[in-house]
Amino acid sequence: MNSWSLQLQDKAETVYQTLSITTKGYQMTETTLIEQMRNWRHLLHQNPEFGHQETETAAFVVDKLRSFGISNVKTGIGKTGIVASLRIGSSDRTIALRADMDCLPIHETTNLPYSSKKPNLMHACGHDGHTAMLLGAAARLTSEGGFDGTVHFVFQPAEEWGQGMQSMIADGLGSTIKFDEIYGLHNMPGLPIGQFETRAGAFMGAEDGFVITVHGIGGHASRPHECNDAIVCACSVVNELQTVVSRNVDPADLAVVSVTSIAGDNVKNAISSTARIEGDCRHFSDEVSRKIESAIRRIAIGIAAAHGCTADVTYDRVFVPLINDADSVDHCVTAANTIFGPDNVNANGAPMGASEDFARALTLAPGAFAIIGNGDSAPLHNSGYDFNDDALAYGMDWFVELVRQRLKPKT
Repeated sequence: MNSWSLQLQDKAETVYQTLSITTKGYQMTETTLIEQMRNWRHLLHQNPEFGHQETETAAFVVDKLRSFGISNVKTGIGKTGIVASLRIGSSDRTIALRADMDCLPIHETTNLPYSSKKPNLMHACGHDGHTAMLLGAAARLTSEGGFDGTVHFVFQPAEEWGQGMQSMIADGLGSTIKFDEIYGLHNMPGLPIGQFETRAGAFMGAEDGFVITVHGIGGHASRPHECNDAIVCACSVVNELQTVVSRNVDPADLAVVSVTSIAGDNVKNAISSTARIEGDCRHFSDEVSRKIESAIRRIAIGIAAAHGCTADVTYDRVFVPLINDADSVDHCVTAANTIFGPDNVNANGAPMGASEDFARALTLAPGAFAIIGNGDSAPLHNSGYDFNDDALAYGMDWFVELVRQRLKPKT
């Protein structure tokens, strides 16, 4: 048992004493389980781990899964990822449910009793809550059953940097670990607790990153006529990049190009010989991505030449667009109507420019992604953010209902 489990056992010993142990794991009232989920979430929140470094988080999750009675637990899937498989009945149907585990390099300022113990690391996106919800669903499904088939509980590392799902795929997710459909969710600040949103088709954007390095001729600040100023050139490039979307992308297609950093040689009395421009692009299709890259390269190289400079361009595709399968969205909504109530379910939510690594899972099998309300909280990726524990039961119950509807036993 790892150190986290020992801490939690001390904290929640009286809760464990209420559990009814069975050969398939343990049974509990939902009230008790929700209290357990809060404890799990708070412990995870105190001990955040960066992408592909979630060793203690993974050990904690494995301990819980095995304590439920799930024996088929595969570790090291995508370095620190986990896939736990639960089969009940005789059906060959298989569904996968996914949660993310990693944190962000942000110093927490909430001053909560369970705030991060690690400087410059915090769960500022709610992955602690997502993990707790999926653990709760695993506990209920193991104890209660109510389905016929196999459920894969997928705990993904390194979501924030778009690397985790690809590393899990490289280790067999979707090939040796197969499933017919896959689902995931995310909390959303500003959306009231008890609200649910999704949409068919493009739901979340792809993210591309670019770096432009301008090479000029530097020199003394008093003799600019002897130089080819890389910063002046870079400023012209930045200005012209504002036309990438407005003059190259169809207005019907959503896209954003943002310059997020510019730096020269950083010497006060010298004209820079180099300048580095970094930026971020969001879009919803490969075709738009290609148009954006082509325009950025053309602008950077052309303007650099006009200034007597040269430019190198690096363009990386980090996240793919998240495209929800229409039938899978219908399944999501049917389950959500049961848990959230039809008046609290929006099946035509607006597309979002933010990116999500779950998108790569949707290239493996049909599936869908949804968001649930986190209430009036600080924004995601903010040092004052905290996952709202009141959302835990909604996420857990939706996962359980989705499994029971999609793997419904034959009567």
